[in-house]
Amino acid sequence: MKAKTMFYCTSCGNETLKWQGQCPACGAWNTIVEQPAAPKTKKGTGVKSAISMEPARQPKRVSELTIDREIRFPTGLDELDRVLGGGGVKGSLVLIGGAPGIGKSTLMLQICNELCKNAKVLYVSGEESERQLKLRAQRLGVGDMDLWLYAENDLDRVLSAVDETSPDILIVDSIQTMYTGDQTSSPGSISQVKECTMALMQLAKGQGVTVFVIGHVNKEGNLAGPKVLEHMVDCVLSFEGDRHMAYRILRAVKNRFGATNEIGVFEMDDAGLREVPNPSQALLEGRLTDEPGTCVTCVMEGARPVLAEVQALLTPTSFGNARRSANGFDYNRAMLLMAVLEKRGGLAVNTCDAYLNVIGGLYLDEPGADLAAILALASSFRDKPVPADLVAVGEVGLTGELRAVSALNQRLSEVRRLGFTKCLVPQRHGRQTIVPPEGLTLIPVRNIREALAVLL
Repeated sequence: MKAKTMFYCTSCGNETLKWQGQCPACGAWNTIVEQPAAPKTKKGTGVKSAISMEPARQPKRVSELTIDREIRFPTGLDELDRVLGGGGVKGSLVLIGGAPGIGKSTLMLQICNELCKNAKVLYVSGEESERQLKLRAQRLGVGDMDLWLYAENDLDRVLSAVDETSPDILIVDSIQTMYTGDQTSSPGSISQVKECTMALMQLAKGQGVTVFVIGHVNKEGNLAGPKVLEHMVDCVLSFEGDRHMAYRILRAVKNRFGATNEIGVFEMDDAGLREVPNPSQALLEGRLTDEPGTCVTCVMEGARPVLAEVQALLTPTSFGNARRSANGFDYNRAMLLMAVLEKRGGLAVNTCDAYLNVIGGLYLDEPGADLAAILALASSFRDKPVPADLVAVGEVGLTGELRAVSALNQRLSEVRRLGFTKCLVPQRHGRQTIVPPEGLTLIPVRNIREALAVLL
């Protein structure tokens, strides 16, 4: 008898009986894959039965709930605590995603050195043996910590080990290598990832075990597995950065216990990840102040103001169609700003190849960096450097006007702290009351023509 198969969407996990070019649930194209259907299991076996054997919980009023102890705990890395919203939360499920070799396992081993001082930690690895983990820990200088290691891919055995050791914190590296006997598909498939994550979520909520799960990313840069995986967990952290660059950025994409879009900056060296408490100074280190095509801006990453350098290079094109490239900056946004610069600023940039780059691996996705990109492009086009002590902050509209940005006072404080004396800001600040720090001169401008006049 032919085995039954099902079709799954790799984006949202929706199941269909036949293949389709577009997922009817999420609308994504070419995401339907074929996998064997999950067989019916006998009652009393597998992960699902273990979950159902837990004592039933009853609804409670909010007024009846009490917190008799601190539910947050420090991880040992201030940058990670910042991204998590003040530290780890007991009984939470945290997903850490990133490209291979970015430093996910290194980060987890480093925080284990601090966590093991006050809690029992079980590190489950489906990719490395215990000896390999020991060698990695020795290289990081944390080989003598009181950490429990377990190299296993079978989630049923992992849950049995959790019952035996009763850890306070469980680290799973990685979720794509885990499998459960309830499913016949291979590890890393959609059904396996969903079932394993569901079992770990029940473990975290039912027994109060804090679970850190490491996940890989696919070719498009998204977390591998169904999109529902991100909805099940409490916190999603994204580890970003180029493997060939020293700086790594840990970003909170989702956080039920804190603010989103917070970032933590790390530097990778021979001894592992090192915290960068002052990312603005690190990102501006080595900046040339007398060269055209560069401008500094201040963006808000969560509650933290960060100074970033935007570089632009414009050269006369040798072909009929000019070439465009953007690294660390949204490509469509860059094309929009170039159109505004030509139409409202009067610069014929359509005949030039344009390259836009953000130094340090940052990705600027907030409108407050628009004005700095405009000035960098104009500086390269006119071959005149932007004043070295100037920072530009502002959103640019299609008519060339400058719009107000949020948290301007915090940005100005960070600008002055880094030694800059001038800041180009929109003339209208909305409802904000702007109090510039001592020693910082504000240059209010209404549109990009007035901003470009600063370069003359």
